[in-house]
Amino acid sequence: MAQVFIGVGSNIEPAANIPRALDLLMRALRVTGISTFYRTPALGSVNQAPFYNGVIAAETDLPPRTVKFALLRNIEEQLGRRRGEDRYAPRTIDLDLVLYDDLIVKEADLILPDPEIARRAFLAAPLCELAPELKLPDGRFICDVAAELAAKPLEALPEFTEMLRERH
Repeated sequence: MAQVFIGVGSNIEPAANIPRALDLLMRALRVTGISTFYRTPALGSVNQAPFYNGVIAAETDLPPRTVKFALLRNIEEQLGRRRGEDRYAPRTIDLDLVLYDDLIVKEADLILPDPEIARRAFLAAPLCELAPELKLPDGRFICDVAAELAAKPLEALPEFTEMLRERH
C-alpha cells in the first residue's frame, strides 16, 4: 500500500462539499488521517469567497495516475466542479494529489511531490501535522517549510475539523 496525501479545498458550500468528498474518497482509499482545516483567502481573486483547505492522509493500491485522473477528477466532477481556463475560479471541490510515498514524478500533467507544498502554507502546515518526520526531495523537513511559510498565520477551523474527524 502506498501512502498518499491529498489536498482538499472548496469555496462553494465547503461545509457540505468537503464532507461529501471525504465520503467518496473513503470508498476508494483507506483514510488514515485528516489534518486541521483552515479558512484561506482565494488565490488570484479578491472577489471570491474564502476557501476551506486541509489535507488527508490515506493508503491505496492505486497507481498515482489513477489516483489523480480517475479517482480525484471523478469525485470533483461528481460534486459539480467544472474546469475552465481560469485556474483560480471558485470551485465546489478541489482535490490534489500532493504526495505519493516518496515518488518523484515530473511529467507535463503530473508532478510529485506537488511543487505548491513549498509555496502554500495551507498545504505545508497540514502535512507537518500529519507527517512531521516527512522530508521533501530537496532535503528540507516539511515542518521547517511550514515554519518558513508561517509569516501569515492560518485561520484554523477547529469545529469543522472535529466534525470531519468524528464523521470519518
